[in-house]
Amino acid sequence: MTFAWMRSIMRKSNRVFWVIATLLAIMVTIACAVNPVSGKKELMFFSEKAEIAMGQDTDRQIKQQFGIYQDKDLNAYVNSVGQKMVPYSHRPTLQYHFAILDTPVVNAFAAPGGFIYVTRGIMALMGSEAELAGVLGHEMGHVTARHSMKRLSGQMLATIGLVLGSVLSKDIAKVAGLASVGMQLLFLKFSRSDEFQADSLGVRYARQAAYSPAEMLRFFTALENMSVETGGHKIPSFLSTHPMTSDRIAKVKAMVSSRDVRLAVRKEPYLRKVDGMVYGDNPRQGFADNDVFYHPLMTFKFTIPSGWVVNNTPMQVIVGDKDGKAALILQAETSTQNLDQYLQAKAKEFGQAELMKSDPVNRFLSRHAFFRVPQEQSDPLAVRLTCIRKDSMIYTFTGLCAYGSADIYQPLLDQAIHSFQRLNDPRYLNRRPQHLSLLRPDGRQTLQNLMNNAGVDRKLWKQLAVFNALGLQAVPESGQLIKLVK
Repeated sequence: MTFAWMRSIMRKSNRVFWVIATLLAIMVTIACAVNPVSGKKELMFFSEKAEIAMGQDTDRQIKQQFGIYQDKDLNAYVNSVGQKMVPYSHRPTLQYHFAILDTPVVNAFAAPGGFIYVTRGIMALMGSEAELAGVLGHEMGHVTARHSMKRLSGQMLATIGLVLGSVLSKDIAKVAGLASVGMQLLFLKFSRSDEFQADSLGVRYARQAAYSPAEMLRFFTALENMSVETGGHKIPSFLSTHPMTSDRIAKVKAMVSSRDVRLAVRKEPYLRKVDGMVYGDNPRQGFADNDVFYHPLMTFKFTIPSGWVVNNTPMQVIVGDKDGKAALILQAETSTQNLDQYLQAKAKEFGQAELMKSDPVNRFLSRHAFFRVPQEQSDPLAVRLTCIRKDSMIYTFTGLCAYGSADIYQPLLDQAIHSFQRLNDPRYLNRRPQHLSLLRPDGRQTLQNLMNNAGVDRKLWKQLAVFNALGLQAVPESGQLIKLVK
């Protein structure tokens, strides 16, 4: 009994030792963390090496989720503009990566470690190379000032009590899910002070690379006008993560100098580069029409339950009940594996199946499994897996809803899954995306007349007016290139 008591004391002593060691390590980390921009010490739990590793992992996830826009020349152009500013940044030895994401959402963001992205949606909105430099410079500012890593360190400090309460737990490594934390950081709002600093650095880096920073003001105006034209409830995603305020605009105006007019804007070269770029959603990658989802490239279609919303990415298609009570996820991959073995591998994460079936889906070889999956603090889930062999691909449907409401939602999920079939209709197989096009006006017609004469869809007129920084009744100057859609 005495021996057991001594072992207990030793265990407690070891625990205290590790708690003290952890606290000392944290103190050393804090003391050694100097912000590259301010030169001041700050709370920072991550070395540059760790930051880059997190960035590389996030980059892989981003490319899977959104896909890189397949235009090597345009990506090389964006990279070249970004690289011009790197020598003037506060972290010039960091390896920066600039890329265009294949999504119409208007956004730009930076992952840890120098991975910077603009969407083709924001490329369509911008009107000059100087604007592009300002946006890339702003995102570089978030990287050089380590804003994302500072926020992550703050999250770690908030959970350090849990770590010290259980020194041997793995919570410190997970940080509430470290594997996905890089992706989470992309969609958190920056603080007002972080935005001010990134604006200031964006102006500085663009100016030092010989671009006019005044073009940032045009970009801010376009963002504001775009949110007005969409009624205020569909604001660009850039504003959701980079909140715009009158103070921000005023501060950037104050930074702009009269001498900046001598610096490059390069409007026409920029417009020439984006000429022909895909505009809006790309139906070749899948689209919904009248409660049916079509995928021309992969030649399939399936019915969507009425009123459900669709979220389509290169990685997966998610259709969900508008109240979030049920969802159906479709993923696909090339595989020669036996379908039974494939389903069993997929099913491992859900435990023991309550029921397994092998009935075909529209003559496609198919396997089905049904699960009751317990949840820690909520009702169990009813999960349904269906794997379908089509040509060289296996398509996996995952249906989800609360177990208690399975009688309501499972018939809807079953109907959607069994509607999966080969797409043969040329009306949908041949659906093509719209593209940006350029027009050099004669200086006598209004923008509205020019778009009407060019056959531009009336629903796009207001948005294109914003993209051209013109009113619909404005008369573009003779020789000034404007953006249209065809």
